[in-house]
Amino acid sequence: MEDFPELIKALSKRVHKIKDNILTEEATKTSVIMPFFQALNYDVFNPEEFLPEFVADVGIKKGEKVDYAIMRNGEPLILIEAKSIHEPLERHDSQLFRYFGTTKAKFAILTNGAIYRFYTDLEEQNKMDDTPFFEFNLLDVRDNQIAELYKFRRENFDVENILTTASELKYTNEIKLFLTKQWENPSEAFVAFILSDIYPGKKTKQVLEKFNGVVKKSLKQFVNDALNDKLKVALANTNLDTEAPKTTPSLQEVAAAEEPQIITTEEEIEGYVIIKMLLRDLIDVERVQYRDNLSYFNVLLDNNIRKWICRLGLDRQNNKWIQFNDDAKTTININSVSDILEHKDKILEVAKKFI
Repeated sequence: MEDFPELIKALSKRVHKIKDNILTEEATKTSVIMPFFQALNYDVFNPEEFLPEFVADVGIKKGEKVDYAIMRNGEPLILIEAKSIHEPLERHDSQLFRYFGTTKAKFAILTNGAIYRFYTDLEEQNKMDDTPFFEFNLLDVRDNQIAELYKFRRENFDVENILTTASELKYTNEIKLFLTKQWENPSEAFVAFILSDIYPGKKTKQVLEKFNGVVKKSLKQFVNDALNDKLKVALANTNLDTEAPKTTPSLQEVAAAEEPQIITTEEEIEGYVIIKMLLRDLIDVERVQYRDNLSYFNVLLDNNIRKWICRLGLDRQNNKWIQFNDDAKTTININSVSDILEHKDKILEVAKKFI
């Protein structure tokens, strides 16, 4: 496991660099998909182990072919359907669904080289589920997902072990998706559930509509409070007073500076730590530094002002904002420091320009 995360992250960086030059499905297979399965330690040039164009007859249709099949003892174990890296996967799972029921394969993977969706038959035996139990994004690698992917490496692959955890993975992902939707727009049923032990009156439609905004605000405050508790621990561990680099002044150094006086606030440090947390799976967080000035708070890479990722304006209670270093220098108003979490994708997108 020691070298596996670095191997996957190196492949991720490579795909980021070359993906715009990959124009066809065949190019996707040779440039991305085959190297991905090589990283899982499969011999992609051995047809006894990794068989291209596996024939899976479907009903009266003969000669139907799956792009690849991972073989074990002469039988398919995993079916792999491949698409171009620029092609969305939503319309292609039905094709793999047909193939799954005609073979002895226990798993199926639908991929465009960037996204890898893993399926099995949790709901009904020998019938591929409609939704994947695990999804891996090679362009947005996360450490907890690498640990799950590691189970599919050739030397670790154990059908029973994966099936045991597949159900938990599937429903964990669906619960996270459900909570994300409720976070953005709480449904009436969810609001009613929250109010069941709080509001003694009748939960009419008008009441639910009234409390919709309250529930949404409460969720954000709850997460913000939990995050702040973690940030306090993180800030204590950073030891800003004695260990900060010269380019990243401590609070005491800043307070003692000559005019014009720049005061780095606790909110700005919280914003800085949040951004470091969001970037931790993409780059070495030691590369992420900050520079404060009178007008805004800069978060940048490699102490290079040309590599600034975003700027924070947090001095005014009712006028907080974050600006991204994209072509349009997009600026978005925020209500609190925790709102930075909602812009993770944009932060990663900008940071990737400087890797």
